[in-house]
Amino acid sequence: MKAKVTPKKKAYTTGNSAVEAKIDELLNTAKVQVDRDKLREMLVTVMKFNDDKPLSADVYQMNVTMKEMRYANKVFQPYANEKKICIFGSARTKPEEGPYQAAQKFGALMTKSGYMTITGGGHGIMGAAQAGAGRERSFALNIILPFEQRPNETIDGDEKLITFHYFFTRKLNFLKNSDAIALFPGGFGTMDEGFEVITLVQTGKSPVMPIVFIDEPGGNFWRTFEHYLHEHLLRDGVISKDDFKLIKFTDNLEEAKKEVLNFYYNFHSYRYVGDELVIRLQREVPPGALRRIAEDFADILENTPNNVVVSAPLPEEANEPELAKFPRLRLKFTRRAFGRLRELIDRLNQF
Repeated sequence: MKAKVTPKKKAYTTGNSAVEAKIDELLNTAKVQVDRDKLREMLVTVMKFNDDKPLSADVYQMNVTMKEMRYANKVFQPYANEKKICIFGSARTKPEEGPYQAAQKFGALMTKSGYMTITGGGHGIMGAAQAGAGRERSFALNIILPFEQRPNETIDGDEKLITFHYFFTRKLNFLKNSDAIALFPGGFGTMDEGFEVITLVQTGKSPVMPIVFIDEPGGNFWRTFEHYLHEHLLRDGVISKDDFKLIKFTDNLEEAKKEVLNFYYNFHSYRYVGDELVIRLQREVPPGALRRIAEDFADILENTPNNVVVSAPLPEEANEPELAKFPRLRLKFTRRAFGRLRELIDRLNQF
């Protein structure tokens, strides 16, 4: 049998040797070393985009998108090692209403638990959560709308307030910078954000994280929504029972807080390396427990020997040296049934 030959990656170029030389000259002048190949491809993309003779509107969109992403990364970078929770909810909720008061108390609870809070920067639930969290422990991702939307008074003027032109860059930054998501009652925007985060986690496009739907004490806004999910989406077979493992509904703020904190009790993070899932942990898992895990979660693991093993940091993780100290497990995860992966993480959090 012939050995499998991995096809050589096709070079990503402009096709113009003079332009290629200028790109390399620019990178050398700027003394770019880290991630040079990726940054070079970005410059190549700009030149190829120009060759496509795009419409001015498309050039505008590409330009604004890159600038928004760069600036947001700059703002979040100093806080990369801080845990953050993103809180969604209606901008129309009044201070005297129960959900407003619950959101403010929850923001304060999460700050006391060591978390920073991210909101959309507006009023209502966003302003309530921001007020509870406090200015120092808050980020706000505001959006330019046809009607004026001023940031809430807690975050207005703060360097951690970012204003976006596009919803898609704003929504991407909500999720990529969050370690947990909380949703209070809201309208179309809140529903959109809730369904999107569930979809991204359910399909593996975003890491599994706590997603908590929070009612005011005694409230039934999200309970009604949960009923709809069971009676229509689940009953009609368009979602699976395991998908409910990805979300939690509660009207108890302490329980909501516990849902977030317990998720990171032993679990730290994960990433894919080739066809394996590498899970970083705070503490090692006993060997006997690993055998039981491999048996209990066989439905989401490849049917191969050693599909759950203890591991040292892999060479591919060298770009995250700050994580080298954490114990690891390597899994042959099938990349299906992320609700079951959440259950596996919950099991690891028992140690």
